[in-house]
Amino acid sequence: MRVLWVCNIMLPEIAVQLGAPYSVREGWLSGVLSRFLKEENPGISLGICFPAGGEYASMNRKLYLGEGRREVSCYGFGEDLNRPEQDDPSLGPRFGQILSDFLPDLVHIFGTEFPHAYACAKVWNRPGKTMVGIQGICGEIAREYMADLPVRVQESRTLRDVLRKDSLKQQQEKFMLRGQREEKLLRLAGHIAGRTEFDREYARRVNERAVYHELNETMRDCFYEGRWDPDACRKHRILLSQGDYPLKGFHYLLQAMQEILQDAPDAVIAVAGNSVLGVGGLKSRLKIPAYGKYLRSLIRKGKLQGRVEILGSLRAEEMKRAMLESHLFVCPSAVENSPNSVAEAQLLGVPVAASRAGGIPSVVEDRKGGLLFEKGDPRDLARAVREIFASDGLARALSESERGFAAREYDPERNYRMLMEAYREIA
Repeated sequence: MRVLWVCNIMLPEIAVQLGAPYSVREGWLSGVLSRFLKEENPGISLGICFPAGGEYASMNRKLYLGEGRREVSCYGFGEDLNRPEQDDPSLGPRFGQILSDFLPDLVHIFGTEFPHAYACAKVWNRPGKTMVGIQGICGEIAREYMADLPVRVQESRTLRDVLRKDSLKQQQEKFMLRGQREEKLLRLAGHIAGRTEFDREYARRVNERAVYHELNETMRDCFYEGRWDPDACRKHRILLSQGDYPLKGFHYLLQAMQEILQDAPDAVIAVAGNSVLGVGGLKSRLKIPAYGKYLRSLIRKGKLQGRVEILGSLRAEEMKRAMLESHLFVCPSAVENSPNSVAEAQLLGVPVAASRAGGIPSVVEDRKGGLLFEKGDPRDLARAVREIFASDGLARALSESERGFAAREYDPERNYRMLMEAYREIA
């Protein structure tokens, strides 16, 4: 059986061997590749294609990956990932070359938001041999994108927004275009992989003929080792994995801080990922978007200067360390499907507080997998944080139950077995 993966990034395992730069996004893909490379897979040949620049855009090479030096066929294709709402006519011919060279028995497309996903499915044109894995749901992201921002903020633009043609309204419109393409892609798939009731219902609504496969993801290897210790963490440190656009709800957490500080006057927020706060001097201030400007106003209004730590983009081990050092992990998003950052926190036993939004209730059972709060409600967010801060007993109980849930749901062997079973069924 020949299986072709269509990915959104050059996976780190491949990039390291090529000596190429790589992204730390989508760590779960590294998790499933790691499991594939460790397992005996008689009769299965793997091909991986990914967006790449320069010489790698036309790459067609066999690499030998992992400790077992497993042979993997690797293909690059050129794509402007900064403008995923725009179709690229060059992708069709390139996927024709890749498919003709690898001759897959099935194609597994990871994610729906980029033009290459639809281009590949259209050229392949075999729905019964096509599986699309849902990550986020672009149409729902578009609907919830503004996350209760004041209208004046939604309509505002900074110099950076004007020059890049990337205001908040334009960002939302881009997700709308991605959502339209996403629906077209799912209609070309005979098989859809998901993990939550949220994405199952969406898949059924868009393509009721497709077979739905419940396939949990495998997280990055390092998160399966280590354990949160309430006596070793930094008390009252709140970790947020991303806060660079409204959907992620950073502003909700800033709005909640006045109530949180009543019980924990030393509380701080640590934010990983890209920063939009313009904290790197005048040059970075000129690049600040409207959302970053709004966040800065909330920090000033709440007198939160010195209470926000900007961690930047973190590799897996760095993110793990940041989680273990924090008192709790917060996911205040306006909508998510099943955020991998939450799963990684649960694996480590870091107490989680998350919004009751999208697919999150499927992966965070209230008071067992973490504490849930109403989405878009800073007061309820503050209530959940204060409750964890106030009770070491609750924090320890959540930590224990989260680890048990995550060990089952994100078990690499179980998830890998289910993936292989789905492949055999399709092929």
